[in-house]
Amino acid sequence: MSNKLKVTGMTCGHCTNAVQKALAAVPGVTRVVEVSLPRGEAVYEGEAAPEALIAAVKEAGYQAEVAE
Repeated sequence: MSNKLKVTGMTCGHCTNAVQKALAAVPGVTRVVEVSLPRGEAVYEGEAAPEALIAAVKEAGYQAEVAE
């Protein structure tokens, strides 16, 4: 099952790579499907806690919240 985060603060390809790397390092993430700069979202698979994902994105220098 895929889950989404809304990510703000990304401005370039380096930003999307940083978010992808941060999410992939969170225990429970089985796959980062996509980090989209134009849509400002990240799609991932796994059972990781949303709080852990948001914290990882914030530590990478961006803001995140669970997408509805």
